Amino acid sequence: MKSHYTHLSAEDRGAIMAMSRQGCSARSIGRALCRAPSSITRELKRNGYVPNANQSPMGRPRIAGGYDAIRAGVRARRVRRLARTPRKLCQGSVLWSRVRGLLQKFWSPQQIAGILKRDHPGQAALQASHETIYTAIYARPKGELRKELTSLLRQARGARRPQGRAVVTGGRGVLQDMLSIHVRPPEVTDRLVPGHWEGDLIKGARNQSSVGTLVCRRTCFVMIVKVNGATALDVFRGFEGAFGPLDEALRKTLTYDQGKEMALHRKLAESTGLKIYFADPHSPWQRGRNENINGLIRQYLPKGSDLSVYSQQQLDQIAWSLNTRPRATLDFRTPAEAFFEDCIKHNTRIPAGVALAP
Repeated sequence: MKSHYTHLSAEDRGAIMAMSRQGCSARSIGRALCRAPSSITRELKRNGYVPNANQSPMGRPRIAGGYDAIRAGVRARRVRRLARTPRKLCQGSVLWSRVRGLLQKFWSPQQIAGILKRDHPGQAALQASHETIYTAIYARPKGELRKELTSLLRQARGARRPQGRAVVTGGRGVLQDMLSIHVRPPEVTDRLVPGHWEGDLIKGARNQSSVGTLVCRRTCFVMIVKVNGATALDVFRGFEGAFGPLDEALRKTLTYDQGKEMALHRKLAESTGLKIYFADPHSPWQRGRNENINGLIRQYLPKGSDLSVYSQQQLDQIAWSLNTRPRATLDFRTPAEAFFEDCIKHNTRIPAGVALAP
């Protein structure tokens, strides 16, 4: 038997026609062609043939003659052509133009699929699932166009790969007087009210430059903070300046990893009024919002780049781009919409100059 399925060839159909007219059984024909007997039976049945009533010496019915290899081949080619449905996202279509335009804004296929469904309810021709979008990208032949499209995806991979969790080793020291994430109030986990944040530091080339990232757990609203280094003092000054303009109701908690750059966490807590909690070592899923945002930010600030060349205004523009992307976790509203709605709902002053507009 062949290990991989192949369609019957003209020679195979010729052999089936000759052997069936000699009264050979489907099993013997399949054995001669290295095919499963069921494949031979289906080929004969789909072309309108019925087994002869005459029995073989072993009691099995023989296959009657009359199989026409030419007619069977014509039918097979016709059916194969009919089975090819046109691609939904074909080059030059209106739908593909919109999808490509959103990809160029670094929207993910899931975000695009969600906004298309929201904007065109009940109009399947104007919608595309995220799998359809991925297929439209990866099914293209290798070349400049495919390279351009894959570069717009978050991971910029040339082919789809299964997700896995990396094994992290090595220590980074122990911070003093840490509050564990396990004593964090339940309201933080439930994301019921604004004011609870997750934070991290993104490093640049050779770890010589960095920017801070802060994301609201409830609304996914992100702030990107210029940091003049990666020391604890640099991070303290950067985060203090980022949280300073926020209303007190928007400064409740901050969840961070156990990086040494947070050595001045007590001073930051005293200055901003935040309660700072620390995740377990090597547990990025405990700060899932921030890990997701860091992946999005890397589309604008690639690994290996010098982050010191970006001004706070440029970082605010990147943050605004992220804050105006629809998010699946927000029913495809944007983080900016959700953030403003929460400020109004809770009678909170909307802060000025915190990456709310480019």
